[in-house]
Amino acid sequence: MYAIVKTGGKQYRVEEGQWLLVERLPDDDGASVALHPLLVVDGSNVVDGAGLDNVTVEAKILAHERGPKLRVVKFKPKRGYKRHNGHRQDLTRIQITGITLPGGTAKKSSAAERKSPEPVAAAPVAATGTAPAAEVAETWAEQGAPETAAASEVEVTPTPEAAEAAAPAAQDTTVAAEEPAAPTTEADDGS
Repeated sequence: MYAIVKTGGKQYRVEEGQWLLVERLPDDDGASVALHPLLVVDGSNVVDGAGLDNVTVEAKILAHERGPKLRVVKFKPKRGYKRHNGHRQDLTRIQITGITLPGGTAKKSSAAERKSPEPVAAAPVAATGTAPAAEVAETWAEQGAPETAAASEVEVTPTPEAAEAAAPAAQDTTVAAEEPAAPTTEADDGS
């Protein structure tokens, strides 16, 4: 589950437990703040618009920091105009503590939910690459279609018709006679 929140005139995609740097917030260290949600996505459930009235995104202020120093130089050649200036932005480091959906409590995503599903073996392809898809699927079904077998572990033998169809295509490799190149310059033309 994630939410899009707005703070300091910027939008951030946040998940529970994530920390980020935002524009300076007026609260003290350790304070809890509520962020303005613009969108909440929980699997196929998308909450936006009027449904956001009951959604809360809570964050805890970890520290107040300053951003990197930026140097600003103004210069106009041949006029003797030079100005140097610097800037360091005031920032706040926050950690998202909870996202509460309407009519529910804060849902915590566990490591098991974020874990990617087990890989499924792809259907094998015929060795010659000419077998129709129906024949490959038929051979795949006959061999039991093991769920975790790699494509290289399953042997697929093309049918005799497929082998004959591939053979003439492989034998038809005649090279066309090369024609002399057309002259590119007047000196090559002989005129």
